[in-house]
Amino acid sequence: MKIHATRPEWEERWQALWEQHNVYSTPKNPKKGKYVLDMFPYPSAHGLHVGHPEGYTASDIYARYLRHCGEDVLHPMGFDSFGLPAENYAIKTGTHPSTTTAENIDNMRKQIKSLGFSYDWEREVITSDPSYYKWTQWIFIKLFEAGLAYEADAPINWCSKDKTGLANEEVVNGKCERCGTTVTKKKIKQWLVKITDEKYIDRLLNDLKDLDWPENIKDMQRNWIGRSEGAEVDFQIQSSDKKITVFTTRPDTLFGATYMVLSPEHPLVHELTTDEQKKDVDAYCKVAATKSDLERTELSKEKTGVFSGAYAVNPANNKAIPIWIADYVLASYGTGAIMAVPAHDSRDFEFAKKFSLKIIPVVLPIDFAYWPEPPGSETESKKKLKALQNEIIDCKVCYTGKGYAINSGDFNGLQTDQFKKKIVQWLEKEKKGESAVNYKMRDWLFSRQRYGGEPIPIVHCEKCGNVAVFESELPLTLPEVEKYEPTGTGESPLANIHEWVNTTCPKCGGQAKRETNTMPQWAGSNWYFLRYTDPHNDKQLADPKKIKEWMPVDMYIGGAEHAVLHLLYARFIYKFLFDIKVIPESCGDEPFKTLKNQGLILGEDMQKMSKSRGNVVNPDDVINTYGADVMRVYEMFMGPFEDAKPWSMQGMVGVKRFLDRVRENVDKDRVKNTTRTDVTHQEALFVASITKGIENFRFNTCVSTFMKWINTWQEPQYIDKKEFEVFLILLSPFAPHLAEELWQKLHGGTPEQFTKENSVTVQPWPTYDQSKLQENSFTLVVMINGKKRDDVEILKTMSEEEIQKLVLGRPNVKKWIDGKKIKMERYIPEKIYTIVVQ
Repeated sequence: MKIHATRPEWEERWQALWEQHNVYSTPKNPKKGKYVLDMFPYPSAHGLHVGHPEGYTASDIYARYLRHCGEDVLHPMGFDSFGLPAENYAIKTGTHPSTTTAENIDNMRKQIKSLGFSYDWEREVITSDPSYYKWTQWIFIKLFEAGLAYEADAPINWCSKDKTGLANEEVVNGKCERCGTTVTKKKIKQWLVKITDEKYIDRLLNDLKDLDWPENIKDMQRNWIGRSEGAEVDFQIQSSDKKITVFTTRPDTLFGATYMVLSPEHPLVHELTTDEQKKDVDAYCKVAATKSDLERTELSKEKTGVFSGAYAVNPANNKAIPIWIADYVLASYGTGAIMAVPAHDSRDFEFAKKFSLKIIPVVLPIDFAYWPEPPGSETESKKKLKALQNEIIDCKVCYTGKGYAINSGDFNGLQTDQFKKKIVQWLEKEKKGESAVNYKMRDWLFSRQRYGGEPIPIVHCEKCGNVAVFESELPLTLPEVEKYEPTGTGESPLANIHEWVNTTCPKCGGQAKRETNTMPQWAGSNWYFLRYTDPHNDKQLADPKKIKEWMPVDMYIGGAEHAVLHLLYARFIYKFLFDIKVIPESCGDEPFKTLKNQGLILGEDMQKMSKSRGNVVNPDDVINTYGADVMRVYEMFMGPFEDAKPWSMQGMVGVKRFLDRVRENVDKDRVKNTTRTDVTHQEALFVASITKGIENFRFNTCVSTFMKWINTWQEPQYIDKKEFEVFLILLSPFAPHLAEELWQKLHGGTPEQFTKENSVTVQPWPTYDQSKLQENSFTLVVMINGKKRDDVEILKTMSEEEIQKLVLGRPNVKKWIDGKKIKMERYIPEKIYTIVVQ
């Protein structure tokens, strides 16, 4: 649905004046510093989509509200500008990444400014700017000096057609995102950051409980870290002095281990495989290398595997068990090997059934506090329990719960928790294992074989090994080159720039070579919020005094898609910088106090917006047609902030009509001076609703309240100027251009007379007596012919006659009763007003 509309001319005018008068500059030496932060965007060639303004509008409303309340606010914006998309686009078009990135940033900055957000652009950071990534490199050096950044052989995703390594985000369904070639694994030397270090991993897990974050986001982080307690158990390989170590959370099932499984990448695979099985094992491992970790661990997929020809010895009963190779075991989890207990693990059960491997049940369920069964008649529940036990004993079902031990030698009869303690003690005594804690999370892969990233500030010296460059030489900048295509060897394109690669060792002065891998996109985004506090400092990452003024971030807003990696990496780096005293102690070691995630904006067809579906809404088109204020208010009105919701042009039209009605009250000279000075009780109800709505991120209810409010302004009644001023102040965080335009008109101001001090932006937030709100009023529901048509706040002091007059004069009521005969009216005190019309 479209209407004839154009963007209001005053929007660009007020944006220019706000910028000219530094209305949104960050206060120096803040007394009540509040930090409101958006997850900054990647400068894509496609520019903003309508999902970006949703989060940015919410943060802007909150920042503006805080300013109205007298708070000093830091509300910055920047660009996460290093990354694979820019390089891929450059390779495709033959344009240098720095050129396309700069163009994309200029375009997105213009788009963001067109919406009137109150960012302090003097604090803009761009992660690909050498003055910024100088400090990203400095952080890496500090990690290296602390032993937390290290080099090791690690697998990469390899595209044979493009002859390059791919980041995980470039692999879709096991294929190269760009060319569709099946991706394989290739081991090369890589840089990793030890995020699993014992000094940090439990803090990353345990500190989540104190954060004001959505619980599902905290759960995602907990699951990613994946802490589990159990035991490491050694299985001796038959006819060998070598052993295979496994981690298990169920050492109580050790007697039921009937075979072992190694991941195809396990270092012992080729060593223990027999000559008879070598051909089959090699072929299987080659196929497994083409699969993603997600494909390999998909629970519903059919299990595959191959026998190695070798056997290991179960340490619990000294029985020989076969060693298999299967891709449902990952090298990156635990030790890359498992003891398979098919009676009590569903994956192992399926595998054993398929390959006719032995199944030995060792745990039976129990519903009683002790065993054997207590005296008394056998109840129906006991019959069912017995039937289940028989099915487990007959290997017809897999039982994964707790119970009591059977087929476990001297441990028979022990219940699960007791058995776990006893078996671990026995393993430690026999030197066959020990208690252990395992984490699913692996160390952070911190290098990419690409041109577009921060150069890693390390040189390789044959005499001294890996040596960090002098801090005085930072930033170590990318060399200016015409060709930046992948080398085809798994190395970065930088490896071919010999005049840049060949250097001298900072330690001994001898010949050395620079590291040619670059950092991942995560590198620049894991600390950017600190740089905003002091963005122009060329002596320090940021002045500790300025960090102390603003950190931690009070409100962080962004998409839930960053729930795990970005937030985890940012928390880790912040804790590290806290430990080395870059972060003042008073700031604490968590960067983000409160986190809010916006919901996805869907197309009008209820599907995720995409070019292929043809349902993408271009925000530029919306702004040019309806204006920034309409788009801002509409995106907040669509539904609860955190929910997914569909776009609707009809809804956009409705919001425009609402804002037009607000404007018309000034244009028609309906706002008149009165002598009153206080906020009335009715206004206080609206103020309270909008205030609570902003504080709780219920912006859709705020817009509904605004709409109800203007419905109380009925022709030919004049609107009290004091009330209209209160309305405009509350509206200004949502529709700042219109609010500023009407505020200045109301006070006889002209653009030439505008100053920061007379802006609506700096007016104090209206106050009200909260203690009187509930006791003096109630919400009356208006029913017409059995359907709810309106609700209205009523003062308890009003008579029934006054209530009747107010109800019948409401626009939402009049449209249902005008021209019709009222057959019945009934008022149920403080609850419902019922009208029946014919």
